[in-house]
Amino acid sequence: MASPAPLVASISHQMVALQTLQLLQQEWGWGDGPSAPGSPSGPDHVPIAPARNSGQMRTRRGLGRGSTGARGSPEAGGLRGAEGGAELLPFPRDRGPCTLARMAMRSALARVVDSTSELVSVEQTLLGPLQHERPFPIHLKDSVEFRNICSHLALQIEGQQFDRDLNAAHQCLKTIVKKLIQALANLPSDAHVVACASLRQILQNLPDV
Repeated sequence: MASPAPLVASISHQMVALQTLQLLQQEWGWGDGPSAPGSPSGPDHVPIAPARNSGQMRTRRGLGRGSTGARGSPEAGGLRGAEGGAELLPFPRDRGPCTLARMAMRSALARVVDSTSELVSVEQTLLGPLQHERPFPIHLKDSVEFRNICSHLALQIEGQQFDRDLNAAHQCLKTIVKKLIQALANLPSDAHVVACASLRQILQNLPDV
């Protein structure tokens, strides 16, 4: 029986990235806040809470190396990562007029959030049982990179660097999905066909930008 450890670790990193992006949406007034696929209190649930400063950001080196934290209350006025990765204040929701560029950025971020949520769901419900039946390769470093990109993205203010990070997250997510499809293609069975179809649907929601 194959060990599910690499897949579990990969899902964990992706859930950290997902919650980072969901909190980013919330802080910008673009979403309803973090909610992990399935049960949020499951053993693989790893909460993270990036935050923004309303001007100057106080950051420290080390963010993106597995740092996690708990979201501080408004009275606390900030947040400190579990490994001292960042200490930031919440970012204000009022970000000015909704320009076409901002609408496009909001749409792109939502697409990455939705696709990440779908990926985690597919991995938990379909790939997990398959990994027990027959091993297939999991490229853990891609999920680590995705988590790190999202952590860096959460520290950016609107601008070219934010756009570059968002595009990098988009491309890294596509890479993760494509490699999973390639791994499953060599294991033909009804269950693998269903899993591949679900992964291809995620790719369709991630067109080139």
